[in-house]
Amino acid sequence: MRAPKTYLRAALVTGILAVSSAAVPATMAAAHAETLPASAQAASVSPLMKQAASLPKVSPQKLLTIAQSQVGVSENANGGGTKFHEWYMKSERAKETVARDGGSVNAYANAPWCDMFVSWVGEQAGLRPVLGWDAYTVQHAKWFQDNHRWGNTPQPGAVVFFDWHGGKDISGIDHVGFVIKDNGDGTIKTVEGNTGNGKVEIRTRPMTQVTGFGYPVYTA
Repeated sequence: MRAPKTYLRAALVTGILAVSSAAVPATMAAAHAETLPASAQAASVSPLMKQAASLPKVSPQKLLTIAQSQVGVSENANGGGTKFHEWYMKSERAKETVARDGGSVNAYANAPWCDMFVSWVGEQAGLRPVLGWDAYTVQHAKWFQDNHRWGNTPQPGAVVFFDWHGGKDISGIDHVGFVIKDNGDGTIKTVEGNTGNGKVEIRTRPMTQVTGFGYPVYTA
């Protein structure tokens, strides 16, 4: 769910260099075109492409297998205590957030964790540089947008951002998960952490609640 700005905004990934399409291997450029909707392809080549060229071969299905393997993981009575909280609190990202926004790393212990789950999955898959990591959904969505990996087409493995009021402004994002598939009936099948039941669950969500999609650069 949407995390309080005071302690759950996280700094953008740093050290990413912009590259021209000529600097990207042909196979990687092809994968980029296949996983990015036409509307987003019209934008400049994503600076994440150079990062992707040195990463392990990971397909959307491989990442989704990791995400779905966590179904059933549940928070404690205080809304925290998951492996996703523990991992994020130990990460450099948490320290960056505290340095920028104040508070303490311990503030994450019982914080909303939908984006921690998404970020953890990306880390386990070896795709963190091209999937991003964050605990604040709004900033994560902006990261995709800034890297020319933002659009409105549901695709397997896309990171889906929700606004429960149906808004299309990134600033109103409440929640995040992964797309498993487009059901073709105005709904999508997703895997999400920090659902209303406080667990990792498979859900069916209406597209009317979707603000947009972030597209990680898959390497296989």
